[in-house]
Amino acid sequence: MKNRILNLAIVAVVAFIGFSFTVKEGTKKEVKIEKSKVVWKAYKVTGSHVGTIALKEGSLTFEKDKLIGGKFTIDMTTIINTDQEGEYKEKLEGHLKSDDFFGVKTYPTSSLIFKKVRAIGKNSYKVTGNLTIKGITNPIDFEVSIYGKKATATLKVDRAKYNVRYGSTSFFDNLKDKAIYDEFDLIVDLEF
Repeated sequence: MKNRILNLAIVAVVAFIGFSFTVKEGTKKEVKIEKSKVVWKAYKVTGSHVGTIALKEGSLTFEKDKLIGGKFTIDMTTIINTDQEGEYKEKLEGHLKSDDFFGVKTYPTSSLIFKKVRAIGKNSYKVTGNLTIKGITNPIDFEVSIYGKKATATLKVDRAKYNVRYGSTSFFDNLKDKAIYDEFDLIVDLEF
């Protein structure tokens, strides 16, 4: 009888430990790339520029109806400028893709992986993720709102953290009106 009770106790402890360390998988919902949009906006002393960049792939993970994770790959070769036309548009796009900025020949993709998600309202979440640009990974915090099968977020990215140096006062002095601010915005509208 003692052996049976001891065996049951051991089984209960092993089961408890196993359940305690089981990772919650959740339900992964693929993002519809063709119906989703990522807009970038960068600022300089004399104005700003705006454009788009495409997702290569992405997914959000839910447990029941609550967001618990996400993973995205951005196609850096798709950087487009939308506030200019002709020669100026082409020059800016080429410059952004060059080694002065994002070096897309060497680093054709960037990624964002959610590491921690916390509900802060009925449809709102505070996310801490790892953003990788030019092979450099840094943590980033932002908020995500989810309504039905759509999600929106705005991320403030400090390019200096990813060794994107051109026109940055973090790396160069005396730029005056040629300075480009380190922070740029990503405005994300997803459909899944």
